[in-house]
Amino acid sequence: MRITQILTPRFKRIFLPAFIAVVLLTIAMPKTARFGYDYRKGSPWKYEDLVAQMDFPIYKTDDQLVQERLDAGTVTVPYYRMSDQVRSDMLDDIGMLPLSAGQKYELSALLGSIYDRGVAASAPESELIYIQKGKRADKYPSSEIHVVKDATELFLAALRRIAGDNLTDSLLNSRRLELAPNLVYDKETTDLVSSAADLSVSPTLGYVSSGSLIVSEGELVTAEVAQILDSYKREYEHSLGFSHSGFLQWMGCLVISLCLVLLLLVTIQFTFPAVLSGWRRYSYIMTVFTLCSTVTLLVSRFMDMWVCAVPFTMSAIYLQAFFKNREIAPIYAVSLIPVLLFVPNGAAMYVMFLLAGFVAILMFTRFQRGWQQFLTAFVTFLVLALLFLAFYMMDLFSGNIISTLALLFLGSILTVCLYPLTFLFEKIFNLISVTRLVEMCDSSNPLLHELELKAPGTFQHSLQVMNMADAAARAVGAHVQLVRVGALYHDIGKICNPLCFVENESILSVEREGYHSRLTPAQSASDIIRHVTDGVLLAKKYGLPFIVPDFILSHHGTTTASYFFNKHLEAGGSPEDVTEFTYPGPRPFSKEQVILMLCDGIEAASRTLKDYSPDSFDKFVERMVASKLEDGQFENADISLSELGIIKQTLKNYLAQMYHARIEYPKEIKTKTTKIWKSKQKNQTR
Repeated sequence: MRITQILTPRFKRIFLPAFIAVVLLTIAMPKTARFGYDYRKGSPWKYEDLVAQMDFPIYKTDDQLVQERLDAGTVTVPYYRMSDQVRSDMLDDIGMLPLSAGQKYELSALLGSIYDRGVAASAPESELIYIQKGKRADKYPSSEIHVVKDATELFLAALRRIAGDNLTDSLLNSRRLELAPNLVYDKETTDLVSSAADLSVSPTLGYVSSGSLIVSEGELVTAEVAQILDSYKREYEHSLGFSHSGFLQWMGCLVISLCLVLLLLVTIQFTFPAVLSGWRRYSYIMTVFTLCSTVTLLVSRFMDMWVCAVPFTMSAIYLQAFFKNREIAPIYAVSLIPVLLFVPNGAAMYVMFLLAGFVAILMFTRFQRGWQQFLTAFVTFLVLALLFLAFYMMDLFSGNIISTLALLFLGSILTVCLYPLTFLFEKIFNLISVTRLVEMCDSSNPLLHELELKAPGTFQHSLQVMNMADAAARAVGAHVQLVRVGALYHDIGKICNPLCFVENESILSVEREGYHSRLTPAQSASDIIRHVTDGVLLAKKYGLPFIVPDFILSHHGTTTASYFFNKHLEAGGSPEDVTEFTYPGPRPFSKEQVILMLCDGIEAASRTLKDYSPDSFDKFVERMVASKLEDGQFENADISLSELGIIKQTLKNYLAQMYHARIEYPKEIKTKTTKIWKSKQKNQTR
């Protein structure tokens, strides 16, 4: 087989995005050594004897480091600076006292001894203090220094002894004698000294020599053994490289990347293979998968402590914007496999984010507008926090509780912050989100408003078809918002020639003769069929997404305008002219398009019914569906016979509700009731 035969357009469409994903994953994949043993405290070591390949330190646990640093931080030694200026000023004040030279000398000597020891404004709380005298700082007992109150009392006692009580009282009355502190508290230096003491705490407990036995096969992994294993793992991953050559490293990464991408393709093939037939949705899935996997690998490679802050659930939200929930789940599960393989605490992290992603999908289905997105983020965080605490209590997740919870909360908030990127993806891949579908169902938008004004009968028909299709889609689990949009816009081409269609003639036309009375059957069929191509042109003119033209083209499939074709045959026309009376198609290729085709035909034809009994509805719906099946209109659609059965029953019930029987009031009773009511009104007026 030639290469050109293999590289079909469909193969290229699948191969190119997959190839790009494999290349990016291979580049992002970690190129450092990984500790290939799984262990936890309380369980036996299930591998062979582990011998250290190098010297390594035994690192203290986070709890041990925190406790030791707290202990070191509780002994804070205050730092004071001694001021010589205070002592000089006080000696000058003594020189101005009315005392003899001998008395002044004795007081100055006493004051000098007091200030030599130091005077503080208040008593230090610590037993030791630093006092800086000049450029030297020494540690002193706090009991050796004076406080202002004690130093002043000591000085006044000496003054009374030297000068007498009378002179002391007169001196006290003439001036205020209170010693000023010469020890100034230095807070910045105190904090600096305290920080230095905190940093002096060693992060290690000891060392293990190369060749030493770390743990034996079958030995119970105690807390001490687990601490040694954690230290060895840390040193192993940071100090050792791969034991193989660089080429083999890259080959291993390439094979793993290829397997991950193939697993994704197989998942798509088994879940919803229709995605592989189109470029947009397939490329979008591959982009989300590659983005999630690449970010996981890069963060685990360079900033593994921030892995918990990665908004993994965002990939589930990105998929939920354009796909059904049952289609999202397996794709999301595959996207998280790099977390399982390459992230610390991978198994626990995989379970946490897998469940949180499913919860986010269900929450976002109901709460996705405005502030409600933060409610989704909060519930997602609660799920992550609950699972993390459960794993932590089981000793299956290592790390600091507070910091891990903070990172999980940050990742949950980022899910909301990154949600607007869905609108960018919608533009890039020409997809349509659920939010956009809801907006398109607003009957006040310009195109639907124009349909209501120019073709009011068609507009009412479209509303009825939308309600019928909504009920049928819910019954078989089809995309409800998608089928509602298709029903509203499938006949917009009738805007161009509204009088051509019978539902508008009675409203818009004042002529006694109908539009088709002057045309041949072939001309009438041509004008009728043209509303399909006119609708596609209008959809492009108004910038509607690609799904609208798909519904417009397929809602009649390749059926014929049978009414005018029969008239053509009755007038002697040839059956070979059937192509002139046939819609261009294509036939429906999705479940939603099948639902629209059935609802469109049944709603229009039900207006000709004379009998509104359940049996009449049953035969009518069966006949309409059978005609489409016999004509092969559903051959390309992904719909089963059981689903068709559910749709038929739903439409029968809908017709029974729409054309339910009403009570006919006899004319005599109605007239008598009216007379009684009018007489009561007159009596009240009087």
